[in-house]
Amino acid sequence: MNTEAKICGLSTKETVLAAVEAGARYVGFVFYEKSPRNVSIETAAELTAHVGPDVLKVGVFVNPDDALLVSVLKDVDIDIIQLHGHETPERVQYIRTRFS
Repeated sequence: MNTEAKICGLSTKETVLAAVEAGARYVGFVFYEKSPRNVSIETAAELTAHVGPDVLKVGVFVNPDDALLVSVLKDVDIDIIQLHGHETPERVQYIRTRFS
C-alpha cells in the first residue's frame, strides 16, 4: 500500500524543492492573509514553477470570495482547491462547478 502525503504551507523555493524531492504527492500553498504561512499570488506563481507534473499543487483557502479564487487561478498553476473555512455545502458545490 502506498501512502500519499501533502506538504502544506510552503512559502520558499527551498521548502518546495525539499517536499518534491522527499516524494510528496501534493504540495499546498495557503491563500489566507491571517495565516503565518500565507503566500502572495506572485510568490505562489513562482513556487509552483518548481513543481513537476507528477506532484499536484493545492491552493488552500478559508472562506474565499470569487474574486480571490479568480485572481489566484488566473496566475497560479493550481490543480486542486482545498476549502478550510465555514463554507456551506452549497458554496462548495458552487465553487466546484464554477472553478472545476
